[in-house]
Amino acid sequence: MGEADSRTKAYEVDEHPFELRHEVKRLNARLDKIADSLEKSEFKDILENYTDPKKRIITNLMAGVSRGLGLSLGTFVILGLLGYILSLFLDVPVIGEYLGEIKKYIDANS
Repeated sequence: MGEADSRTKAYEVDEHPFELRHEVKRLNARLDKIADSLEKSEFKDILENYTDPKKRIITNLMAGVSRGLGLSLGTFVILGLLGYILSLFLDVPVIGEYLGEIKKYIDANS
């Protein structure tokens, strides 16, 4: 039975040589595209970073420090702008009295 299968496969190859060559060329072209896209995405570097614990720890530490610093600076800027904008409303009758009291509390505690 093994000889019959090999003869059948040989028969199929001999039967359709153009189609097989065409299919092999098409698959080679797809493999070339995949290889090019992997080279462009720097897949090797990504794998090295994820498999080396030291690089992963340093990368995550730097990312955490950057996020923390960014959040702190962003909060500082937003609260500063909000305080400045609210200080412009001290002359408004209802809101100004309320903000004036808040300012007194802040000045008393600082």
